[in-house]
Amino acid sequence: MSATVCLILAAGQGKRMKSATAKVLHEVCGRPMLWYPIHLAKSLGIRKIITVIGHRGEEVKRRFLGLTEFAWQKKHLGTADAVLKCAPFLKSFDGNVIVLCGDAPLLKKETVRELFRRHDHSRAQATILTAIMEDASGYGRIVRNSLGDFETICEEKDATPEERGIKEINTGAYVFSWPHLKKYLTQIYAENKQREFYLTDAPLLMRRAGLKVETAATLSSGEAMGINTRVELSEANRIMNQRLLKERADQGVTIIDSSTTFIEEGVKIGADTTIYPFTYIEKGVIIGKSCSVGPFSKIRSGSVIRDHAVVGSFVEIVRSDIGSHTHVKHLTYLGDAKVGSYTNIGAGTITANFNGKSKNKTVIGDRVFIGCDTVLVAPVKIGNKARTGAGAVIPRGKNVKAGETVVGVPARPIRKKK
Repeated sequence: MSATVCLILAAGQGKRMKSATAKVLHEVCGRPMLWYPIHLAKSLGIRKIITVIGHRGEEVKRRFLGLTEFAWQKKHLGTADAVLKCAPFLKSFDGNVIVLCGDAPLLKKETVRELFRRHDHSRAQATILTAIMEDASGYGRIVRNSLGDFETICEEKDATPEERGIKEINTGAYVFSWPHLKKYLTQIYAENKQREFYLTDAPLLMRRAGLKVETAATLSSGEAMGINTRVELSEANRIMNQRLLKERADQGVTIIDSSTTFIEEGVKIGADTTIYPFTYIEKGVIIGKSCSVGPFSKIRSGSVIRDHAVVGSFVEIVRSDIGSHTHVKHLTYLGDAKVGSYTNIGAGTITANFNGKSKNKTVIGDRVFIGCDTVLVAPVKIGNKARTGAGAVIPRGKNVKAGETVVGVPARPIRKKK
């Protein structure tokens, strides 16, 4: 799709979110919702992406700098005006543009491929992605003539009671021939209750001019959901999480209970690993093969759990590397730690990684036995095959030598009898 440009509309304020944060920066499964249409376009091979920003635009721009170009819509005058702001970026372009919404993260790649296929096969100048919704409240309706052909899109605030009964809705995703769209954008007037320039008027003007306007439907109405409220944000998280859990199950990961497991986008998990209930895994985490994680575990970004490791009940791991065949089974916090292979971390172990100013590193070697309720005050190193007694406190910088056993508060080596 090298001859296609993606335009993403992300200038809206999102008043119903009741938030100081830009709406498109609210996260769905660990990613800002705007990340999803950008990632979708890139996965389809689209090289040029232009995002229209407005409300808290500088904040959005900083977050996505380098991933997209930005067009500014200083005044919210409607979606047609937003698309028109992209025209200076497309002066000599004569291909297709796909228009996506920055607050619609659930759209699938397969659906967009079908939208393009329908557009190309029918040789249309405009193709609209539609969906059937039992509750179509808040969406523009697709109005068809007696033959079933597309006639117009009617926004809900301008719809008659009869039009509001229509269940086929406009998802806000389109493919247009840019030369034709550019021509008709300047012919749109704000003759509606919101006094805005609607992009939805463009297909109507194109149809009246004798150009071909087609529609393509999503297989799942959930894909079409735009996020305008916190309730809808919660529902989008649920839908996306279930989708991601299914992908991992298809890759050989056992999810014991998908209703109580939350795994963000961007997590890698090896085959034959089992994830137990009430586990939360953040983006960027890598988990190896044949591991066991949970129940009631939280694995935070920057962590690596290597093959055959066990992370058990009420364990939190932060920016840490857990070696293969290592067990961290109960009531433990490991922050900024590197743990070797075949090591056992006893229940209640804590790495005290924060000194009030900076995070510090704990290094634990191979085949180490850390006794219950050990506190390791970072920075500190525990050598291979070393042992700590129950309740030991290892002070900052008091490294434990390989093979050494330490006990007490502060921990001291046990002298070996002759």
